[in-house]
Amino acid sequence: MSTTDKIAGLKEILALDPKNAFARYGIAMELANRGEVDAALKEFDVLIEQNPDYTAAYFMSAQTLAKAGRNSDAVEKLKAGIACAARTGNHHALSEMQGMMDELDR
Repeated sequence: MSTTDKIAGLKEILALDPKNAFARYGIAMELANRGEVDAALKEFDVLIEQNPDYTAAYFMSAQTLAKAGRNSDAVEKLKAGIACAARTGNHHALSEMQGMMDELDR
């Protein structure tokens, strides 16, 4: 299945359920994998706005920003993600994001 087909399928899910976090996350990840940074970041932002406790969205958004050379934006997203991980008790994600932030802060 091509990434275009995956995105189309996920968009069909979103059309039926606009707040479907899994579908939106999938679209954001596919766009990021295709190098469509701005489109991916927009999807991550909508996902976070609708689901502020979706920890993975912060982490993957930060990774997308870092790959695009936008380290200061990535650090800001990581700070929000670390707060989310602490709030939701996701210690694994918290340590991963802290590690990435330490790398970016060098």
